[in-house]
Amino acid sequence: MSKNQHSTPSPSSSRSSSPAPSTSHGSAPSASTPSPAPSTSSHSAAESEPDPGPGDGPGPGPAAGSPWYRRAFADLSPLRDHPDYRRVWAGQAISSIGQQMTAVAVSVQVYELTGSAFATGLVGIFSLVPLVAFGLYGGAIADTVDRRRLGLIGSAGLAVVSAALAAQALAGLGLVAVLYAAVAAQAGFFAISSPARSAMIPRLVPSHQLPAANALNTVSMNLGLTVGPMLGGVLIGTYGAQAAYLIDTVAFTGTLYAMWRLPAMRPLGERKGRASVLDGLRFLRDQPNLRTSFLADLAAMVFGMPRALFPAIAVTFYGGDAGTVGLLVSAPAVGALIGALFSGWVGRVHRQGAAILAAVAAWGLAIAAFGALHNLWLGLLLLAVAGCADTVSMIFRNTMMQVAAPDEMRGRLQGIFIVVVAGGPRLGDFESGTVAALTNPATSVITGGLACVAAVLLLAARRPAFLTYDARHPTP
Repeated sequence: MSKNQHSTPSPSSSRSSSPAPSTSHGSAPSASTPSPAPSTSSHSAAESEPDPGPGDGPGPGPAAGSPWYRRAFADLSPLRDHPDYRRVWAGQAISSIGQQMTAVAVSVQVYELTGSAFATGLVGIFSLVPLVAFGLYGGAIADTVDRRRLGLIGSAGLAVVSAALAAQALAGLGLVAVLYAAVAAQAGFFAISSPARSAMIPRLVPSHQLPAANALNTVSMNLGLTVGPMLGGVLIGTYGAQAAYLIDTVAFTGTLYAMWRLPAMRPLGERKGRASVLDGLRFLRDQPNLRTSFLADLAAMVFGMPRALFPAIAVTFYGGDAGTVGLLVSAPAVGALIGALFSGWVGRVHRQGAAILAAVAAWGLAIAAFGALHNLWLGLLLLAVAGCADTVSMIFRNTMMQVAAPDEMRGRLQGIFIVVVAGGPRLGDFESGTVAALTNPATSVITGGLACVAAVLLLAARRPAFLTYDARHPTP
């Protein structure tokens, strides 16, 4: 769900691993075999080492006798134990901030050039179309080629686009068409290469550390969502949009270095010609646990995200202005970041299906309460609680997708995930806006949150095995 994070995926998370994304969240060729061993510095070792079992290796997180604060905070063991993952994570954290600065700069430039809110809104459309068009295709490519190489190509392409944005700002071209084209190119590079980067994570850390790794990925993503726009606003106001673009370009250096240092990441398993997008859809159709995790996230995005109503809510609920809208937009991201920072417990949860449904239900209840209680600070707290629940759901969904799916299908599943992430919030905007037009914003928010909870209960009733899904014995 990652609603804040599930607004159209920004290329901010495209330079390394996803959230899902990011996130968000291995197995060997067989779906019943757990994740592969972490990669080594040797290209051949990355492909030849056997997969560890779910219980193999050191236990996740701090020992039971550790102080409570060590067990509460995010488990840093993936960063400590795996240099490849550490470099990838650091590159993502830095580049996420840079890309969010670029997103703000593009919007500011378009509005300055046109004075039109509609023209500024078109930035999202020019990003959405390539995400949907190339998302599935990128997943299929990732299941047939060296994922490291594909990640390098995507990161290099995004760096070139950021450099082009800096050049046009320095030259003072003032052409909105150039900005639209750059946004579309960014989204295309992201959609083609992001599935490959996401599919790498189970090859960088063992299966028992995947929940912690996905939580850390969420930290880096939400650092970008919270810090990036603030820094971008200051830089743009002081030095102009070109400053944000130049810093974003330089920020790619860390990601490119991290990707360069990785071993080869060719998909495991038997290769049967070209990987088909339809094969990925058929695989998801026949895997009830993975399918249910996608449906739970879709229910939260379609019914439980009143993003399109925030301007109306700011006025009708609180008598506020654009500043109030900004607070409403940022509150879920702040909650998501807090949830990720205090995620030390996630590695000890084995019933991940039940945890996903509980988190999505908590999201829906928090949103419904937000619609019913018209106090600004309480509303911001409830949105932060929803963001925190979203982080929990994303961690376990990503982990389930990484562990339960065979390696040769992970790219295509990540491609499908990109399309869901890109399209789900747009359907949610339509749903919430339509209900608000027929009734009022409060009714739309309340009924949307309750519909999300009802969808969770229906999924639990239709798929009781999802509630008993055990991460120690993953089945897709």
